[in-house]
Amino acid sequence: MNLSKKTLADIKAPGINLPAAGYFELPEKVLQFGTGVLLRGLPDYFIDKANKQGLFNGRIVVVKSTASGGADAFADQDSLYTQCVQGIENGKKVEEKILNASISRVLAAKSEWDEILKTAANPDMQIIISNTTEVGITLIKDNVHASPPESFPGKLLAFLYQRFKVFQGDSTKGMVIIPTELIPDNGKKLEAIVLELAHQNGLETAFLDWLETHNHFCNSLVDRIVPGKLPAVRHQQMEQDNGYRDELMIMSEVYRLWAIESDNDRVTDILSFSKADPGVVIAPDINIFRELKLRLLNGSHTFSCGLAHLAGFGTVKEAMDDATFTAYIGTLMVQEMVPAVTSESISVAMAKDFAYKVLDRYRNPYIEHLWLSITVQYSSKMKMRNVPLLLKHYQRAGSIPEYMALGFAGHLLFMKSTLAEDGKYYGEYNEKKYLINDDHAAYYAAKWENTEAPALVQKVLSDTEFWGANLAKLPGFTEAVTNKLDSLIRKGAAAAMKSLQTDGVTA
Repeated sequence: MNLSKKTLADIKAPGINLPAAGYFELPEKVLQFGTGVLLRGLPDYFIDKANKQGLFNGRIVVVKSTASGGADAFADQDSLYTQCVQGIENGKKVEEKILNASISRVLAAKSEWDEILKTAANPDMQIIISNTTEVGITLIKDNVHASPPESFPGKLLAFLYQRFKVFQGDSTKGMVIIPTELIPDNGKKLEAIVLELAHQNGLETAFLDWLETHNHFCNSLVDRIVPGKLPAVRHQQMEQDNGYRDELMIMSEVYRLWAIESDNDRVTDILSFSKADPGVVIAPDINIFRELKLRLLNGSHTFSCGLAHLAGFGTVKEAMDDATFTAYIGTLMVQEMVPAVTSESISVAMAKDFAYKVLDRYRNPYIEHLWLSITVQYSSKMKMRNVPLLLKHYQRAGSIPEYMALGFAGHLLFMKSTLAEDGKYYGEYNEKKYLINDDHAAYYAAKWENTEAPALVQKVLSDTEFWGANLAKLPGFTEAVTNKLDSLIRKGAAAAMKSLQTDGVTA
């Protein structure tokens, strides 16, 4: 049995969150650019949840950039799909199966542009969502009158211009536009590009005024791991358990955050789906969420990825099954990183709560997150994410951050490499070679060449141009990193982490 509206009544498997019959009569309120799993696993998840609670009562028209071209899973399945939510929340395993019915139809921009423009005449339309990758929010010369315009901003402008004309500049028919592309100030940047394109296309002043005054471009931040399709064996087993075939089935972790920046009451009223789940946050400033994610989630990954690989762990899950590693990363986050990330807007309690949620995410047994993938551009990540935390720690505590120092030593040892015949740099540990996927691989290889550990640490930490600060001047840090690098070389990563364990948080 294939999943579709016709077969919904035949689904008898327990535990599947199904849509009620009246769901399919809800009006189309959202235009979404993109069919990707992040959109289906997060914004569309929230909208579906709100619809099932009777809070939002609107469905989504999706625009995809490719032509339909033959059989299409969205058309075959009436845009229905199963979302398997799997992970750890508050220390407990969570498994949930949701049949998401939020998407009403999917239209191809290349072959159905006229149909897409018709949605601009729908008075119920209120929201535009996008995830077109970071490259999508760029300014290129584009013709708003083309069918379709080439770029995403061009398509968005064409839709807004059509809506302006249809409703004759009605102030109540402006849209709330929320890009989810992973760039800072994504809403502001998209608005600036759309305005520039409107000027380039010579659109009338009345439209420009309507565009700026009655449409709301909101910065947003999304945070949820949505790997997409389940592994083949698990997908097949899930279909068997559910009693239907589903080509669009996806999985996601439990944790979810969609932070939307706005202090406008009308925007809050329109985004009524936010009331369905605490994972949707509408706030005047979302930078605190970006800072927490960058430092505690991304930063802890960066401090620990080299150590994890050197300890022999292939995936995050494997490492979190090890008591020594779990104690290291838990103490690193709560005792050293949390105090450094706090500010006037981020309390200790808020930072600790986020840290514990990150640890739950790391423990997720359903996601195979490779440590070697996390080490890509390792040195740049260390500079951007963790050096600011290290400096803040010294400003506030003045003590040596032992766990950060071990993470830094792990970074230095991981980056020790030699140039191979294929032109790439490879490290070697316990007689196993691994690729150094980092633009600064040659820098580290040169620093390690014919250099003992103490001299290497001094050279690297004192490179102000490389780090943006002279880390060798931080009291006791050079000595701490040197000692820990020596311990890693002589004893191994597991023993080095074990030696740091205290009576602190061991998660």
